[in-house]
Amino acid sequence: MTPLPSSPAEELALLERELIWLDTRRVQLLRRRSWLKAALRAQSAGGWQPPHGGQPPQGAPGGWAHAPAAHPAPAVPTGSATGGPGAQHVLLILGGLLLAVAAIAFTLFSWGELGIAGRSVVLAGVTAGALGAPVLLLRRGLGATAESVGAVALLLTVLDAYALHAAVLPEADGAGYAAFASGVLAAGWAAYGVGVGRLRLPLPAAVVAGQFPLVLGAWAAGGSVLVIGWALLVTAAGSVVVAARVPGLAVRATAWSGAGVTWAGGLLIGLGESVSASGPLDAAAPGVLLLGAAAVALAAAWRAPQEMAVTGGVVAGLAAVAGVGGVLRTEVPWSWAVVVYLVCGAALAPVARIAVVPRPVRGGVLGAAAGVTGVAVLAVLPLAAATLLGPAAVLTGLWAGAPDGTRELAAGAGAWPDALSVPVVLLVAAVLLGAVYASLVHEGREPAGWTGAAGAGAVGLVSAAVPVLLVSADVAYAAALVVDVLLVAGLLAAAVAVRRVPAAAGGTALWCAVAVAAHAGLLALAAEPATYAVFGLLLVLFAASAARSREVVARSLTLVLSVVCALVVASAAGASLELGAPRTAVLVLVVPAAVVVLGLWVRTPAVVVPLEAGAGFAALVALGLAVTDGAYLSLVLALCGVLAAATAVRPERRPGAGYLAAGLFATATWVRLVSAGVTHPEAYTLPVSVIACAVGLLRRRTDPEASSWTAYGPGLGVTLGPSLLALWSDPHWQRPLLLGAAALAVTVTGAVRRLQAPLLLGGGTLALVALHELAPHVAQVFDALPRWSVPALAGLLLLALGATYEQRLRDARRLREHLGRMR
Repeated sequence: MTPLPSSPAEELALLERELIWLDTRRVQLLRRRSWLKAALRAQSAGGWQPPHGGQPPQGAPGGWAHAPAAHPAPAVPTGSATGGPGAQHVLLILGGLLLAVAAIAFTLFSWGELGIAGRSVVLAGVTAGALGAPVLLLRRGLGATAESVGAVALLLTVLDAYALHAAVLPEADGAGYAAFASGVLAAGWAAYGVGVGRLRLPLPAAVVAGQFPLVLGAWAAGGSVLVIGWALLVTAAGSVVVAARVPGLAVRATAWSGAGVTWAGGLLIGLGESVSASGPLDAAAPGVLLLGAAAVALAAAWRAPQEMAVTGGVVAGLAAVAGVGGVLRTEVPWSWAVVVYLVCGAALAPVARIAVVPRPVRGGVLGAAAGVTGVAVLAVLPLAAATLLGPAAVLTGLWAGAPDGTRELAAGAGAWPDALSVPVVLLVAAVLLGAVYASLVHEGREPAGWTGAAGAGAVGLVSAAVPVLLVSADVAYAAALVVDVLLVAGLLAAAVAVRRVPAAAGGTALWCAVAVAAHAGLLALAAEPATYAVFGLLLVLFAASAARSREVVARSLTLVLSVVCALVVASAAGASLELGAPRTAVLVLVVPAAVVVLGLWVRTPAVVVPLEAGAGFAALVALGLAVTDGAYLSLVLALCGVLAAATAVRPERRPGAGYLAAGLFATATWVRLVSAGVTHPEAYTLPVSVIACAVGLLRRRTDPEASSWTAYGPGLGVTLGPSLLALWSDPHWQRPLLLGAAALAVTVTGAVRRLQAPLLLGGGTLALVALHELAPHVAQVFDALPRWSVPALAGLLLLALGATYEQRLRDARRLREHLGRMR
């Protein structure tokens, strides 16, 4: 007795051995059968003789012993196996196609040669035989053959209907006869499928044929487009009933497909007629058709699987909105049609509270309401954006005077809507999203995910709707500014002060506050008093929000915006005093100066970094204002250097701010010399360089770890920079000689004393001086060389570098390490 396997691996090995033994045994039996057949043929021919080959093969008498279990399975002899089911299906399909081709050929070419009696006999005989053959075949167990013959029989019935019309009823209307024939075929195929039972094709074919009678009948009767639409809907309803009640996967799939196609056709007809209707009476009939389409879709979704139920709920809701909205929108101007459809979509929301409706269907209907809301918002979004950006036209004429209404400012850019429909759509959508948020929170949902998205969407839509409403309603200028500032205050409070607001809604409120503040600022630039009032209030609001905020992003953004508002106020002060742009730049530097002082007092990185970013932006604005006047530009650069040096007092800012201060001081000196028309700057810069380098030497003696850039960089740069600038416009030889000698001395000193700043500054200056002296000669050489020599030399240089790439790379690393060890 074979012991039971103790593990899956042992059981698998046992099964493999058994299968190998069975294959081997089958081959033995096949060989035994062949040997016995040969023996019988020899016996009938004249006495039994052993067949050619000698002894009987293994499996003959004396060879019935079992083969070893471990013996490998020999190959099956070629031709010993018969064709599988795949070959049988191919043969049956080919046979059915040949019969169908023969039937078609007979109908088209040989039908007219027969008389009425012959035709009747052929029709009755062939059709009856084709329809009855599957019954006999099924009794004999030939199911695949019966299916093929049944398919041919169905095709023959179609050909019979065509032949009957062509020969017996040629005067009959084509559409009407087709409607009658399709109905008869649908009923006949259904009865045939139910009667035979085991054939799979007749019932789906009956469903397909059943899609045509009503539609073709309506067409034949000369019905209107709406009548055809109703015929399509009734057909779809019948298909839904079949799909819900008739068993069989093939029948149901065919019925669902037919219902979808006919339902879509009826819906499209209703939509087209509803959109083109010019009055409520004209839109009523298409509206009823669309409501019928909604009812059919809802009935289909009620019994459908979950995924199809959701889809059915969506299309049912959309069809209902289109039907009711199509009637109501004819009573309002076209610009308000979006509002009508939006309100109709909102009316679908109470479906969520009807418990008798299946949950997937409710979800689909709510999805339809959400889709209508989203489409409505997208439809008005371009007008809303244009309205919000309309006051940007003020930038072309600052302080032109306070207008009577806000529409005048937006109309300058042609960006205000003709009606109040845009803000109404935004407000209605905001109310809907707010209701969804409140409902979800009431159900115990966490204020995140879709719940947070609903709250954020409501905040964003309200923030956009209020400024658009101010412009659309042409509110008074002062009132619009007050409303905008109050809205900014409310949004900032929601973003940084109310803890129960979800993160998504709080972040949305913050950015919406920025957008509304920009809108209010653009409006305020139309009048001088409004500029000071609005930007002063915005400065206070952003500063207060930064003080109360606990989020890094919110605090940083509000700090930067507070600096920007202060920058606008300072610039406006310069314009009010008529100082001009260069002198206003000096006044603007008050803002970064105040920020630097505040940074020295606060010392909190989360606060100081955004403040310094705003101060840097203000400094760039000051430089841009002073760029047209060299003297004021030099002054602004020097003041910026002072601010950078003050920032360098803090240890964590000392390296970067110190280098920046030195560079700004040097640049201020160069700009001042250029603006004064000095042709020999060394007379002014050399004493400063000597004093600065002496101070650096004392610094290095007291602090050997001090960097050479801090000690000698500013002093060397004060002289080397202006001298290089003067060099390129100096035609004489004295300056290049003296500057080159000085640069060589600085370079050698840096190399000997292992100082990085003198080495790099001196070497760079020396290289530029050499380039200046060699440039004319190099140009002459290039003019004398043929044009092909330049790319040839470049190619040789690249080849040389490529061949010694590893060595050059090691040299560069060695040089970098050597420079890194210098001070």
